[in-house]
Amino acid sequence: MKKDIDCFDDVKLLVDSFYDQVKPDATIGYIFNDIAQVDWEAHLPRMYSFWASMLLGESSFNGDVMSKHIQLNRKTSLTQAHFDRWLQLWTATLDQHFEGKKADEAKARGKSIADLMLFKINKA
Repeated sequence: MKKDIDCFDDVKLLVDSFYDQVKPDATIGYIFNDIAQVDWEAHLPRMYSFWASMLLGESSFNGDVMSKHIQLNRKTSLTQAHFDRWLQLWTATLDQHFEGKKADEAKARGKSIADLMLFKINKA
């Protein structure tokens, strides 16, 4: 039986495992690697902080996620297919490692974030 997400180390495992899938992905990997040219050493700790804030109630994250994605959309069109693939990888990573209330919450939050981001990007 898998465990639920209940500590920072779980969030770190989730985020690291997720981005290990994203980086080589044929649909979205190039956006992170080539277009955004993500500095993974800086990005990953920010994502740990973001998801720990979302799932564990920590208040360690501050930042403007939306404007960064709007700027990225100006460099390359972010489409429904990109957000669908992001969500597929997110859900699969969660299913691979976790089960329970927080894992379900992470799936729901991931979907809400993807939907909201695509909506706001299309309105910008």
